[in-house]
Amino acid sequence: MAGMLANGSLLTHTLASLQRVLLGFLLAFSLALPLGIAMGTWTWLRNALSPLIELIRPIPPIAVIPLAILWFGIGEMSKLFIIVFGALFPILLNVIGGVSQTEVLHIKAAQSLGASRFHIFYYVTLRAAIPNIVIGMRSGISMAFICLVGSELIAANAGLGFLIQEGRSLYKTDQVIVGMIAIGLVGLTINRLLIALENQLIRWK
Repeated sequence: MAGMLANGSLLTHTLASLQRVLLGFLLAFSLALPLGIAMGTWTWLRNALSPLIELIRPIPPIAVIPLAILWFGIGEMSKLFIIVFGALFPILLNVIGGVSQTEVLHIKAAQSLGASRFHIFYYVTLRAAIPNIVIGMRSGISMAFICLVGSELIAANAGLGFLIQEGRSLYKTDQVIVGMIAIGLVGLTINRLLIALENQLIRWK
């Protein structure tokens, strides 16, 4: 590990993976947040889309690798697709749960004070959903890292998943362990940042 740190190769692989994970996670979050808010707000939409989501959600991300290659080739898009697929559903389900479980009593209290629908959404529904949203983000980033190794099976030449796969093919156990430790450390750092964000957003808890 010291040698890989000294020659900079570990940093190169870490940055390549971090870029893929963060981009895939942000894309998944950008899709899941508005869809989750809409499904959590409107019961008819939740009832209409839930069967489709429950049909797709159990499919392991590694099972969509062939589809990703067929649709997007062997470039970065296929890797991002796999990461987005894995990170999307944990975020989506937590956003739906957070929005739909807002206390009716709180909404009625805001209505009795003359709050508009926007203010009720912003100050009551969204604030009540923030803890679930952050939990979804933490679950989503964990899934993004899990999918990373699978996604970097697709013709990657850099990344921690590639590093692990290369170590496996060359029988370099130390290289595999270094890749695993690096993924763990990066994941731990991001998780700590999300917890700090959660503490900032929900100081009232």
